[in-house]
Amino acid sequence: MFSPFERMVAFRYLRPRRQEGFVSVIAIFSLLGIMLGVATLIIVMSVMNGFRAELLGRILGLNGHISVYAQGNGGIGDYAKIEKQIAETGNVMMTVPVVEGQVMASKNGRASGAIVRGMRPEDVKKRKTIADNIVFGSLDDFKGDDTVIMGARLAMKLGVGVGDTVNLISPKGNVTAFGAVPRVRAYTVAGLFDIGMYEYDSGFIFMPLSAAQVYFRLPEQITHFEVMLDDISVLGDTMDQLLTTLSGERLRLVNWQQSNAGFFNALQVERNVMFLILTLIILVAAFNIISGMVMLVKDKGRDIAILRTMGATRQSIMKVFFLAGASIGVLGTLSGLIIGVLFCLNIENIRQFIQTLTGTDLFNAEIYFLSQLPADMDVSEVVLVCVMSLSLSFLATVYPAWRASRLDPVEALRYE
Repeated sequence: MFSPFERMVAFRYLRPRRQEGFVSVIAIFSLLGIMLGVATLIIVMSVMNGFRAELLGRILGLNGHISVYAQGNGGIGDYAKIEKQIAETGNVMMTVPVVEGQVMASKNGRASGAIVRGMRPEDVKKRKTIADNIVFGSLDDFKGDDTVIMGARLAMKLGVGVGDTVNLISPKGNVTAFGAVPRVRAYTVAGLFDIGMYEYDSGFIFMPLSAAQVYFRLPEQITHFEVMLDDISVLGDTMDQLLTTLSGERLRLVNWQQSNAGFFNALQVERNVMFLILTLIILVAAFNIISGMVMLVKDKGRDIAILRTMGATRQSIMKVFFLAGASIGVLGTLSGLIIGVLFCLNIENIRQFIQTLTGTDLFNAEIYFLSQLPADMDVSEVVLVCVMSLSLSFLATVYPAWRASRLDPVEALRYE
């Protein structure tokens, strides 16, 4: 595509003489702009992908893909029959009956709001998000009517550990002649979990299902089912099947997308906006290539005229300047790709280093929900960023190269 002569001249023009230093500075800044734009785009998109994937994994690790509730405010009775109906539906991997309620957890004068979720011990053990993140204690002790497991951050707030007791206060108290009295009961902490998501680690308590039914006064009842699916991509079809199967029951279905629609929609909008904003960095660098190449063409007017008189064709001159400008885009894109990939692969170590250096918390778990900064590189997105950068760089060189090829040798030499 490019002859040795064209490559030699193009790369010679990228190493200008001392008097052409300003053109060289523009070329360097153009290369740096493309490099930083590509690297920033790869890093930001990877972090946002990782953030979404981590949140989705943790949310679906503790909550079902589909939740089945009673239509009213009461509980679901005869849930064993309904559980069997749901389990026989296609694409259903697991059905978990749950009793859920809000409490105030207190110990040693400290108190914190929490959500108690009553589940069968065997169902808790099947939840890998919980079972694989028990940091203290054991799920083997999670049984009986007086044990709970709780988030490690919640335990830290209350100052309790494994083997200690924690008092749970329910707002739905006992009615007496003097009014409603909150219901209080002490439970032994059998284990602590730390799944890495602040909302759950600081506000969730798990209790055996039978104990939760007694505590929340739901004998032989549950508040809802959590349904896990084999294939999440056919969520809509599975919900239609469940609606048909449970048509005779007074139940309503809510999927995970409906429960977290606002949150994930906000993430998607932010991701798209960040992509558009950061693309402007590459666009500005491309305009720098145009200005730099136009100045180079003007500066090399006499050289172009001499090359033309020596037999160089218009097409050859165009290739020379196209190659010179495109080289800036290619080098900048490759440099940005390398920096972006290396940054993403070591992002948590880099965050820890910067935090140690500055003494500030760059990724507060209370704000960002996660305790670690995630990065999930999507190969297709990385390729898209590189192709977009190269395309803009190539387009930026077309006009200056065309202008160089249209230069009249006679006019150029006349004014020298």
